[in-house]
Amino acid sequence: MRTTGTSAVLSRLAAQGHLIGGGWRTSHAAGTHAHHYAATGQVQAEVGLAGAADVDDAVAAAGRAQPAWAALPPTRRAAILYRLADLLEAHADEAAELATLDNGTPVGVMQPGHYTAAWVRYYAGWCDKLGGEALASGRTTTSVRLEPFGVVAVIPPWNGSMMGMGQKAAPALAAGNAVVAKPPELAPFGVLRFAELAAEAGLPPGVLNVLVGGATTGGALAGHAGIDKISFTGGAPTARRLMATAAEHLTPLALELGGKSPLIVFPDADLDRAASVAAHLGAALLSGQGCALPTRTYVHRDVYDEVAAKVVAAVGAVPVGDPLDPATLVGPVVSEPAMERILGTIGRARSDGATLLAGGARLGGELAAGWFVAPTVFGDVDHHSDLARNEVFGPVQALLRFDSEDEALALANDSPYGLAAYLYTADPRRTERFVRGLDTGTVQVNGTGRISPAAPFGGTKQSGFGREGGRAGSEEMVQTKTVYTDP
Repeated sequence: MRTTGTSAVLSRLAAQGHLIGGGWRTSHAAGTHAHHYAATGQVQAEVGLAGAADVDDAVAAAGRAQPAWAALPPTRRAAILYRLADLLEAHADEAAELATLDNGTPVGVMQPGHYTAAWVRYYAGWCDKLGGEALASGRTTTSVRLEPFGVVAVIPPWNGSMMGMGQKAAPALAAGNAVVAKPPELAPFGVLRFAELAAEAGLPPGVLNVLVGGATTGGALAGHAGIDKISFTGGAPTARRLMATAAEHLTPLALELGGKSPLIVFPDADLDRAASVAAHLGAALLSGQGCALPTRTYVHRDVYDEVAAKVVAAVGAVPVGDPLDPATLVGPVVSEPAMERILGTIGRARSDGATLLAGGARLGGELAAGWFVAPTVFGDVDHHSDLARNEVFGPVQALLRFDSEDEALALANDSPYGLAAYLYTADPRRTERFVRGLDTGTVQVNGTGRISPAAPFGGTKQSGFGREGGRAGSEEMVQTKTVYTDP
């Protein structure tokens, strides 16, 4: 395995602890987490976990700093965020390597620095566009104002913690809120580096606070009376616990949760492109550890065998290996428990009668020490099986057959999730029928999967509520106040 100078950055971030009120604090109040490098299984650092007292201090610091931050002219808030975006771009190579050390993401696959910079830059442009409106109502002057919530708790996911700060913290800060961010102990370093760069960009002390922690820290944050809004990305079980805790103070939430996104392929589609997306997005990208990836592929019976063969060939050609090698497309999964869980899903799929077409095992040889699972494809999957119904969050693609348009739409919607859907067809009328009929927050038509900071992203059903991106993402971070003024 290759080495990188960014390991020194990781060690520094682990040693300096949590950011509270502009200062770094070492705290192990909720214990420590041994952070492993997923490619080798070796411990890289001991990460201290924040406790309830640390949460109290961070929320208090945010509360003190927020009024002055909100009172800054919007152009000054924007200038700081634009500088932050520039710094993220300037440190993009470091951010890519840090993500590799953080969670095993290959350096050549994701560019968290560039991605996060794009979101920060986009929302910097919203700083002076969150004005209200005046309404005509006779002699009474009626106006609607948009005001920040106050202190927003931001809880990004481990599979892209720095990118999550772009999606969550950037709109919150642009709207005049202060932020307390809780990165997961499993992969905290992207958020910690974001915070360092934010301070370098001129963000005032206390406006952004970072507490590394697990369930104890998250529970204390979600249940804190000083938190005015919560933005969380993660799994539904954790979201339910957060909602129950937040209910004590009726704290509003925005939740981006899991997915089991369908990919639907009709005979008139570009079959090579559809198969490539099924292979590369469904079984390779992020080692399948993405909430909106197409991991159940419904193929019309007339072209099923052809598409299945193309998917298997594409998966077999994907470079798997050292995530610090720019040529690698598939790296390890994030942890040993995650690997064991994924292998258990593969075993159940075999027992359920699915046909293993590719992969299906932990990789050995020079990769044996790490948590590598071969990109896996199952064919003839039963729509009602565990593999087709539940999120795997691993490099496993399920291929299923359908016979008619109505059947395909019904199967796609027959899921507790509703985050994204992918449709491949050359028929514009069919496209319109499916865009109207699919119960998901996003539909990708003949596309390769994208999320733009200028467009809303979020789900329906068990995939959550609330939106990140676009005007909707800004509106998540403000509340309205109506003012009636009589002469």
